Amino acid sequence: MQPQSCISLSRDKLNQLPEHITVPGYPVEKVTAGIVHVGVGGFHRSHEAMYVDAIMEKTGDLSWGICGVGLREGDRRMQDILAAQDYLYTLIEKHGSGEHKARVIGAMTDFLMASDDPARVIDQMAAKQTKIVSLTITEGGYNFDPTTGNFIANNDDVQFDLANPATPKTVFGFLTAALKQRKAAGQTPFTIMSCDNIQHNGDVLKKMLLSFIRLTDVTFANWVEQNVCFPNSMVDRITPATVDADREKLQEMGLSDGWPVVCEPFHQWIIEDLFSDSRPHWEQVGAQFVPHVAPYEKLKLRMLNAGHSVLGLVGSVAGLDTIHGAMAEPKLRELLSAFMSSEVMPTLDAVDGIDVEEYKGVLLSRFANPYIKDALSRICLESSAKIPVFLLPTIKDNLSANGSVQLSALTLAAWCYYSDKQASEDGKPLQIQDAMADALHQAASGTAEDPLAFLKLESVFGELAQDRVFSQAYLPIIKGLYNGEPVLDIATSLLSEHVASCD
Repeated sequence: MQPQSCISLSRDKLNQLPEHITVPGYPVEKVTAGIVHVGVGGFHRSHEAMYVDAIMEKTGDLSWGICGVGLREGDRRMQDILAAQDYLYTLIEKHGSGEHKARVIGAMTDFLMASDDPARVIDQMAAKQTKIVSLTITEGGYNFDPTTGNFIANNDDVQFDLANPATPKTVFGFLTAALKQRKAAGQTPFTIMSCDNIQHNGDVLKKMLLSFIRLTDVTFANWVEQNVCFPNSMVDRITPATVDADREKLQEMGLSDGWPVVCEPFHQWIIEDLFSDSRPHWEQVGAQFVPHVAPYEKLKLRMLNAGHSVLGLVGSVAGLDTIHGAMAEPKLRELLSAFMSSEVMPTLDAVDGIDVEEYKGVLLSRFANPYIKDALSRICLESSAKIPVFLLPTIKDNLSANGSVQLSALTLAAWCYYSDKQASEDGKPLQIQDAMADALHQAASGTAEDPLAFLKLESVFGELAQDRVFSQAYLPIIKGLYNGEPVLDIATSLLSEHVASCD
């Protein structure tokens, strides 16, 4: 039940909210959309939209509002809730001390469902005031083969878009139609900016979009290549899924919000300063613009994102539920720390302005925040898209340099067990939510007959199963797991061997 004094979030009630809830200091009704964002989920609302809110608060320039776009039917609930709240929502920062800081974000102006009116979405992107189209569509949304890196042209939705360019389904179809409008009108094209956790995300997005366009119009693809900017960026803020307890906590603070977003206090955004048109001065509110983002994104993807996968996969098999719960298990914390130091850090490039050892310590503290109850099940979502980006490059670099791969091998063995048994060691069901769930299960289920069966799924692992050094590291681990040896005991043995080899 809501407390008697609980206020439902809307523009006309902002001045009625309790003082401990921060509200926009600018007139939200005057915000106009200079950004169209595809994929309005929790992370976008805790990150880019927060930066937009902050820059409008600081400068009073209200031309950088965000019009959200949902490509999937699953986005409709978000649209309905935000529309009922005048596109306002609450950002709740959960500090390790237990303090909760709530701020109403006024950056959004609208939310369009692409399937309802494709032409309206295209027109919004093509509108002269739109300077940036940004994306958080997850790793799988870029439609590339993880083994070859090439665009998957025979995707059913891609084929639909090629046949029906005025009513597309994919982000590539919408971007192409909108850019064609801008070109026809003689207007400067908008910047296309990925905010997803993919190394060289701008370069990947550019390659995929150009591949799509070249299927039908090489001349226009050349124009896009020459005139449209795709800045690479590195984004970071742990943003767990919102649960009912978060809504209830906010109600206790005096505000009813159908879908608040919760996050840690830490946030980071590093962006290549490469834009087709003007951009917000996000550097005034903490973003960092750099000539090349590659060293920063490599650091984050291999340390934070791969670290999450280590905790998620190994922790799930061990029967744990959350990131902070996994960090509270000494064996897992030690495993993660050793993985970062012995397998990731030797593969990193120098990163200007960042002490990698200090960065590691900050990560371990962030993961251990007991108020960010980030579910391991969320971390393990779509692992087939994440592991090739977050972990496999580290493995390949270490194999080339005769480095250590044992802890990475343990992580892949845990993923195999997870995919095969779909349950933890103590029998707790584990649900696989992955576009490749069936293929993963089928490959993993052959492990009893062929211990390398999972690694032979070439669409994910390429030729890793054929690497003798990695196979030698993986085989005793997978055999131990399937013989009933607890995963954390295996981790302890590997760590002991690692310490002994260092001595």
